[in-house]
Amino acid sequence: MDLNSRLFDRIRVKPRRRADQQPAPTTAAACEFPGCKNEGVFRAPKGRDREGEYFCFCMDHVREYNATYDYFRGMDDESLAKFRKDETIGHRPTWRMGARARAGGAHVDETVYAEARSMRRRGARRAPGTVDEPRYNALALKALFVLDLDAKATGAGIKARYKELVKRHHPDANGGDRSSEDKLREIIQAYNYLRVNKLV
Repeated sequence: MDLNSRLFDRIRVKPRRRADQQPAPTTAAACEFPGCKNEGVFRAPKGRDREGEYFCFCMDHVREYNATYDYFRGMDDESLAKFRKDETIGHRPTWRMGARARAGGAHVDETVYAEARSMRRRGARRAPGTVDEPRYNALALKALFVLDLDAKATGAGIKARYKELVKRHHPDANGGDRSSEDKLREIIQAYNYLRVNKLV
């Protein structure tokens, strides 16, 4: 590469301004408020359905305009509710997912659909009257371990074990012995986790 090439200099370096060459003065537009002769330096949005368009006002008039500006002026309750709903997804288009959505199928209740999917995953065919064993995530299994239970524990079994352990470790129940307060705190936290996550 020829570092002395004049093309290389033009690409990489801004051309130097001569000492006698001054930057062109920038002239601000006049304030767009009727009857105002000040410079319109400050921009103010023109409103809904005119995004990207601005008025140019002076400081006093832009303050006055901003004090009364209402983006939602003129919207009825239905339009406002639709706007708020679309705001949750950033006003981007969305589509239903899955084969039925592509084929234009009817809307299916999501809980029914999720239950059918999980049954398919587990094998789905069971004799009538059989009860599913509960399934727990890693945090729930850890909480069960604190309660001296395994993954086969049911809601009633968890409650019974919790009551038994609280009676055993509570200072009021064991003659004022405070040595097992940390264990009691762990038991209560584990049970609260299971209860909040509706596993009890």
